[in-house]
Amino acid sequence: MTVAAAGDGPWLDDAAGRLVRPFTVSNGRTRPTVSLDLMSQVMATGATPLGYLGPEHTQALDLCRAPLPVAELAAHLRLPVAVTKVLLSDLVDCGALTTKPPAAFHHHPTDRALLEAVLDGLRRQL
Repeated sequence: MTVAAAGDGPWLDDAAGRLVRPFTVSNGRTRPTVSLDLMSQVMATGATPLGYLGPEHTQALDLCRAPLPVAELAAHLRLPVAVTKVLLSDLVDCGALTTKPPAAFHHHPTDRALLEAVLDGLRRQL
């Protein structure tokens, strides 16, 4: 059995998977304090958050050096979207992250070219 070190990202076991239940990461909270859509973009502000941050909070901040959609961030963190939204709202509440609504995209989110690019990417993954 190989267990990743605490600094190596999420605690994973090769055979068992994640050793910490996802909702443990959010202290059992299921509702974010900030309204976030799957396509909402989040970006680090550069402000240093006060108080304790868990490893997932720190990892999210590192990933948000450039704007990222919530859905993509959840995939990078390997966490359910609901848990990711709670973590992100913690970071927004302490001023470490800023958000932009999906309407802030320069293209229409249902643009055919965008949807075809997403479909092509999914096909390559399967």
